[in-house]
Amino acid sequence: MAIDTRIEWTDSTWNPVTGCTKISAGCKHCYAERLAIRLQAMGSPNYSNGFHLTLHEHMLELPLSWKKPSMIFVNSMSDLFHEDVPERFIQRTFDVMRRASWHTFQVLTKRSDRLLELDSYVEWPPNVWMGVSVENSKYTVRIDHLRQTHAQIWFLSLEPLLGPMDNLNLTGIHWVIAGGESGPKARPMKKEWVSSIRDQCTIAETPFFFKQWGGLNKKRAGRLLEGRTWDERPKPVNKLLTPLFD
Repeated sequence: MAIDTRIEWTDSTWNPVTGCTKISAGCKHCYAERLAIRLQAMGSPNYSNGFHLTLHEHMLELPLSWKKPSMIFVNSMSDLFHEDVPERFIQRTFDVMRRASWHTFQVLTKRSDRLLELDSYVEWPPNVWMGVSVENSKYTVRIDHLRQTHAQIWFLSLEPLLGPMDNLNLTGIHWVIAGGESGPKARPMKKEWVSSIRDQCTIAETPFFFKQWGGLNKKRAGRLLEGRTWDERPKPVNKLLTPLFD
């Protein structure tokens, strides 16, 4: 049975790697770090190392046992392209995703330089969506790196959104997710930052998904932007993409 998640833009999570290290501003209040420490305290075997990067060989082929087609977020508790994850382990992860062709896998990284470095060594199946996290305009180079890969589907996670991004180059981008930071030390997100991204997506005809306002109580803050939810997402059709607007 798949591991269900509360992440709004996916169905399940799969973590053959756990743990990470901070590399940019969006990492400061990492939700995965907080959760890993909590799971370690609860005695969860996969988190005996807390948030230190750990490979889990026994988790690699898990999606092959999930028979119901699902949208699966890969390494929600880590970064597959972390410098301490061996290239061979990354290739084995892609091999599982290729064999589990009835699922759609979403891979997200902040380490776009390593992603680009390894791109030519990866066989990209059509059921793998590759994305980069970009928290403010300082890190938009990650989008340029993503565009140079051979992944068939490119998406952006602009969360936690920590500043305006008014001049995004959305050429070739199939999907944009935006959202505010949540948790006890959440940094504020301004409405105009989100509205600007939404408007740029509209002009570029790129599906836009607004995840949350965030804050200390993200459930109370909700997901409404200008009176409605934004749950647009791409839909794969015959290995190509056409926008699906919910």
